[in-house]
Amino acid sequence: MYGAYIPRKPRKVLVLGSGALQIGQAGEFDYSGTQAIKALKEEGIATVLINPNIATIQTSEGMADKLHLTAVTPEFVERILVKEEVDALLLSFGGQTALNCGLALDEAGVLDNYGVRVLGTPVKTIRDTEDRKLFIERLAEIGVATARSRACRTADEVRSAARQIGFPVMLRGGFALGGQGSGIVETEADLDQALRRIFANGVPQVLVEESLRGWKEIEYEVVRDGRDNCIAVCNMENLDPMGIHTGESIVVAPSQTLNDEEYQLLRSVAIKTIRHLGIVGECNIQYALNPRGTDYRVIEVNARLSRSSALASKATGYPLAYVAAKIALGYTLPEIPNAITRRTTAFFEPALDYLVCKVPRWDLPKFRGASMRIGTEMKSVGEVMAIGRTFPEVIQRALRMLDIGVWGLDPEAFEFEDLEDSLCNATPLRIFAVAQALQRGTTVERIHELTRIDPWFLHAIEPIVRVHRELKQKSPPFDETTLREAKELGFADRKIRELTQALPGSIRAERKRLGIAPHLAQIDTLAAEWPAETNYLYSSYHARATDTAPSWRKKVMVLGSGAYRIGSSVEFDWCCVNAVKAARELGYETLMVNYNPETVSTDYDECDKLIFDEVSFESVLEIYEREQPYGVVVSMGGQLPNNLAIRLHRAGVRILGTSAESIDRAEDRHKFGALLDQLGIDQPRWEHITHASDAERIVEQLGGYPVLVRPSYVLSGAAMSVAREKNELLRILARASAVSPEHPVVVSKFETHARELEIDAVADGGEIVLWAISEHVEDAGVHSGDATLVLPPQSLYIATIRQARKIAQALAKALRITGPFNVQYLAKLNEVKVIECNLRASRSFPFVSKVTGNNFVIEAMRRMLGVSRAVENHSIDLDYVAVKAPMFSF
Repeated sequence: MYGAYIPRKPRKVLVLGSGALQIGQAGEFDYSGTQAIKALKEEGIATVLINPNIATIQTSEGMADKLHLTAVTPEFVERILVKEEVDALLLSFGGQTALNCGLALDEAGVLDNYGVRVLGTPVKTIRDTEDRKLFIERLAEIGVATARSRACRTADEVRSAARQIGFPVMLRGGFALGGQGSGIVETEADLDQALRRIFANGVPQVLVEESLRGWKEIEYEVVRDGRDNCIAVCNMENLDPMGIHTGESIVVAPSQTLNDEEYQLLRSVAIKTIRHLGIVGECNIQYALNPRGTDYRVIEVNARLSRSSALASKATGYPLAYVAAKIALGYTLPEIPNAITRRTTAFFEPALDYLVCKVPRWDLPKFRGASMRIGTEMKSVGEVMAIGRTFPEVIQRALRMLDIGVWGLDPEAFEFEDLEDSLCNATPLRIFAVAQALQRGTTVERIHELTRIDPWFLHAIEPIVRVHRELKQKSPPFDETTLREAKELGFADRKIRELTQALPGSIRAERKRLGIAPHLAQIDTLAAEWPAETNYLYSSYHARATDTAPSWRKKVMVLGSGAYRIGSSVEFDWCCVNAVKAARELGYETLMVNYNPETVSTDYDECDKLIFDEVSFESVLEIYEREQPYGVVVSMGGQLPNNLAIRLHRAGVRILGTSAESIDRAEDRHKFGALLDQLGIDQPRWEHITHASDAERIVEQLGGYPVLVRPSYVLSGAAMSVAREKNELLRILARASAVSPEHPVVVSKFETHARELEIDAVADGGEIVLWAISEHVEDAGVHSGDATLVLPPQSLYIATIRQARKIAQALAKALRITGPFNVQYLAKLNEVKVIECNLRASRSFPFVSKVTGNNFVIEAMRRMLGVSRAVENHSIDLDYVAVKAPMFSF
């Protein structure tokens, strides 16, 4: 059964995790590591995992046989190798952190000393791909073109190489994460500053290479087993040209602008390169392709699972990490079954009868003074993936998924002071600048000249701009042709309503009248060429029938968290996966709706039916009416689904757990403040601002500065700030955008030198059944997501803890909470004041669950589904202390 690559099966395997989430390394490695552990456990192999990230799925109880919540560093890993007596190691599933750690262990002779094998790609091959000098030499052996370059270790060597190659040049760090420190240097005068930046990041080697800015950037995901079977699983094309990091770029799969000659050339080079390097498992190869011919350069090969691997897995339905783990154990591709069809093997190249578009999400406005320019160094904090049949459909859907306040590719969404500069110099909003330029009559040729974006993409955007203009001249009732074209081009009901100035709900009613509805299509990896029953679905207005019929089983629909962003990351993925697990254990059929390619919750074997679609009112209501679930869970995916609760409830959707009215009562600052007054619970003094002109008067009523400014229904303190004087307050109010009677902003007295604490809890019918109080190390004024949390509390008075617990119980009863909730408090001189209450799972739910040994999410889901049991609460009487420390992206 096993191939010749590994003659014996390992007894115990150590899997290296990715450590803290950071720019360039996020939830995709949680997904990859989880898949690897599943593959090992299927073979009966003992698994040991090292990862300090408390919020990941892979650090959940029951995943690995043994979990070490320690840093992924050579010192810790060596101690664990000895302690656990492992005989094999997996390096390829934890991103750059794990890879660099493995290379350091090998170089120090640690692996040889303890007889530990590296499974999958050999260490020599990994070093050949990571060391830029060796990489170029290895590819030259088989005549594969790479960029003219020199590998340098000192600043003087870089200066000499740059002069020799000629400016502009690209500086790229070896062994670096997310393009850290890299960039294009235009002139020799700019070189010193670039050198300080790149060497400050501690990279041991810098590659100076010719600038290929403006060339197309193409990627192939390739799999090879130990018997030299090799396939290209997926190819992807960046909409942005070279000069923009692939993690910063809009990406489509499969490629749209390559002709067959170009596609086959790059595929052949990929397979030849991977065979020559000796990759065993999965890898990613990136190219620069001259848009005026077949001249190409291989930019890099990642001899590991990458961000793109997770994207490619979700785009194709081919589980790259799972297959790579099986190959590492010695299986060959023909021996591994296709996990979706169950009828074919992994030794095939998936065929796609749909189009996938990935768009990154940035949170740059949160950082004062941060440059809005994007380039070779990654800045994005998350990404979304949209699936559809045409490029206009997926680009509009993807831009809505970002949750940045737009309802598609709106040419009027943003103002650009200098439109040509916004086209020349890429920012997160460049795609909107392209649409605006087309609207103003700029030719495709001119936009291509300024952006180097392929004309195919620009021509594909033109119909969106045309229909946007035409809809502004129409009003309901529509003819079928007009409305169907708009929906097939990806326009949301809400956007059509805004453009036509129609009444709320009227566009949906028009669609129903005309029989225009989205249908669910299957992702089967075979482009429907082979019969397949799959549970992986997406919706499209181009589909004319739904591929699957709803079952008659009792169903629960869980809404995911959408894009990772500052304040909403992998912890909500953990909550959603555990919620689905709990519902399945109780016999329910589970439906997951989410659109984040990095998550474990969008792994099709986690639930009975995965619908890769928007978490929006329009899409959720369509799915709800088609599938008819018993109820919908809005409390596990963070703020995004929570914000939909009241609208879904009014549309007749059954919200499981705490009622939508209670959620609204807690989220609306005015209603919540009134509730606290009614219950006699202390809170910082506050007032509403509905007009900026009232600000100064309200501050006087509160007793003067400093004051805290916060809008309602926001995530992770968006637009929330402390103002210490009038001008600062006015700037903050401007950032809080539309301050109006419909969108009031709360201004409260800011308490100085106060302690901050929070309680995470689960209630059933208004009675708390699980709770844990965490203490902030920093004084109040540091957002809870930026603060260092300690559990159990170390410096709080027992009376303070009791008071916080008593307040939480009073709120649970008044709001009739069933399910998860979180309350944040200020404590000063033993007086406790409530800051806010979230009637949903919080970022700290994985933390308190793993520290206390009580899974708060599973217990919450049980209660939401009407199942109760006796629970022992362990949160104060722990004989150890846990500390959650944040990782900052700046």
